Amino acid sequence: MNHLRYFAGLGSRQVECAIVGTGGFGRSFLAQARHVRGLGCRVAVDRDTAIAAAALQSVGTDPTRIAECRDPVAARAAWEAGQSIAAADLAVVADLPVEVVLEATGNPEAGARHARIAIEAGKHVIMVTKETDSVVGPILARMAKERGRVVSPVDGDQPSLLIGLATWADAIGLEIIAAGKSSEYDFVFDPASNMITSNGQTIPAPGFGDWIEAGDRTWPDIAKARAELAQALPQRAVPDLCELTVVANALGMSPDRADFHAPIARITEIADLMAPVADGGLLNGNGQLDVFHCLRLPGEPSFAGGVFVTVACRDDETWQMLREKGHVVARNGKTAMIGLPRHLLGLEAATSVFETALLGVSSGAETPHPVIDLTAHADADLPAGTLLLAEGHHHTIANVSARMTPAKALSDDAPIPYYLASGRRLRRDVRAGQAILCGDVDLDEGAELYRLRLAQDVVTDWN
Repeated sequence: MNHLRYFAGLGSRQVECAIVGTGGFGRSFLAQARHVRGLGCRVAVDRDTAIAAAALQSVGTDPTRIAECRDPVAARAAWEAGQSIAAADLAVVADLPVEVVLEATGNPEAGARHARIAIEAGKHVIMVTKETDSVVGPILARMAKERGRVVSPVDGDQPSLLIGLATWADAIGLEIIAAGKSSEYDFVFDPASNMITSNGQTIPAPGFGDWIEAGDRTWPDIAKARAELAQALPQRAVPDLCELTVVANALGMSPDRADFHAPIARITEIADLMAPVADGGLLNGNGQLDVFHCLRLPGEPSFAGGVFVTVACRDDETWQMLREKGHVVARNGKTAMIGLPRHLLGLEAATSVFETALLGVSSGAETPHPVIDLTAHADADLPAGTLLLAEGHHHTIANVSARMTPAKALSDDAPIPYYLASGRRLRRDVRAGQAILCGDVDLDEGAELYRLRLAQDVVTDWN
């Protein structure tokens, strides 16, 4: 596809944006926006005006041209003077003539509030904060559509990229067997020391080298052995499940295991592993979502947290030719893997911005529907009064993992959406191994995320 033709008139006018949250994603967007024809971003919002101002300065903005604004009047004056604007609240800049707001705080409650403010102010919203999207993405999309605006996932993060890859495969007539992504952190095995390193943690893994090559062993046996030999390393990540929850609600796909099979696998093995059990793989059925941990030796290329689909090989001659050209085809010739080994964060977000502002469409689904909820699961005994707080780089709750379960309306006996539980205390004890239910949690009826989720439940057709 010729992107310059797709975005006809690119550069003939300026699409003005505001970025909310200037961490890794937000700062990378600010930096790249300076080099994108037809894109402007001189409004940054963070918890403190000084943080937002520092982000603007760090990407090359003249500090004398940055105004720290604490009210709408000051923001309007700064805008009309051509200054860059740093604010601590989106409400301060909501009435400025920006077309697109990128919500990148990673905070589920803040993300809900910012999306609502932006939609009510007549802006398109790029929802980088998947934590919010996993709970209330469909209602936000509906609210925006009613106002002639769009809420979109973002190119640069895996949900939008996977939606793009899967719909491309569908458009050209490929039969999708599975779709997913590699986890954020590779499993790097050093044969010289029999050690595995992942996300800065290194563990001894005696015997793991015996399972580097598949040989004539079955794929389920290989996946099981590797998982057991590397059991000291985390093999399920809440962000992975969260991202694929967004994909599920856009494409109507789902996993066949609520916490994924998540094999430790070489890139060349994905076509074999992400295949139906009947064909020697791990999956029960077709059209499943899953994740793999990229297994590689030191110096070998990474999948870089990228996305993939596995597809049915329906013409042996064609796929044999493609195998000879280096494509990843299963050893039995029944499935092939097509991958996009990248997610470039804010560097490639401009395509989603242009889709919303220039074309009025989302990089995801036009009308996402609640198919899957990301729900909370106790990994330890949790006494009443425990504060469930998502924190850290991965925005996870201590001793609470996640599951992808069929979406349900909120009720006391329904599993609670993972990020709806964040910041709330348990009303009663929850035993290890149990789902945390809505009735277990002291929910705040005044919270933005909770009120939006109730509104989503009301308008959802649960049949």
